[in-house]
Amino acid sequence: MNNKNVSNSFQVFLKEAPEHSKAWMEAVQKLDTACSLDEKTEEIAYIAVLAAVELESGIPFHVKRAKELGASREDIKSAVLLGLPAGGNKVIKALSIALNAFDEV
Repeated sequence: MNNKNVSNSFQVFLKEAPEHSKAWMEAVQKLDTACSLDEKTEEIAYIAVLAAVELESGIPFHVKRAKELGASREDIKSAVLLGLPAGGNKVIKALSIALNAFDEV
């Protein structure tokens, strides 16, 4: 895994708990296989979920992946703010994290 865009917390998880992280990554891969969404849509939906549940540490990784798959800056904004009616203001704090990640080279 390219660790450049992975949060510090997840890097510690990968390093300190290799068996757990291996099991986790296998589960993630199986869930990806089971998902009928295309990769870009899946990443955008996941960004919306991360913002809604306030798991901001994963947002930069998934924003950069969505960008690689062709998501626009407007797509990222829409994903973060998608949860606004249900989650309220808590999704707004994810907006700057997401856009900063998108704007990084």
